Amino acid sequence: MPLTSPIKPYDPTWPQQYAAEEARLKPVFGLALIGIHHVGSTAIPDLAAKAEIDVLAVVNSDGGLEGWSRSLVALGYRRGSDLSPGHHFFKRDVGGARTHKLHVCLDGHGQIARMLRFRDHLRRHAEDRLKYQELKLRLESENSSGIQQYLIAKDPFIQDILANPD
Repeated sequence: MPLTSPIKPYDPTWPQQYAAEEARLKPVFGLALIGIHHVGSTAIPDLAAKAEIDVLAVVNSDGGLEGWSRSLVALGYRRGSDLSPGHHFFKRDVGGARTHKLHVCLDGHGQIARMLRFRDHLRRHAEDRLKYQELKLRLESENSSGIQQYLIAKDPFIQDILANPD
């Protein structure tokens, strides 16, 4: 079973695609927005990835979630399942292909540090970046049941990186 998108070689336009999406998203959150970040594999130069721009929005409250959801629908997003309390998920498809994933996390949520730390580690450590890329490509080729199988199989590598100090 295929993933949400095929893994492709690094595309140097991904940072610009992120910047354009950041500009579209910032107004949605207004004063609740503390920070917005490019995360996930498309945020790591020279790493093959699904061509899906991952955005992390850090907010001081999720009291505006209902209004944000309406605004995000107008921008082409649809609500996904909450990944945990305080971690809301949205996805955007264009022409039937996933193009963006939006993580909206309450300030202090553990996923914020996790996403940023893993991204920053792979940006700094070419050897781990290459190992991760090889793992992702192998898992894609072996995948038989979709994205959840892929995500679960990647997790031990991610946990190992996060468990070791830089």
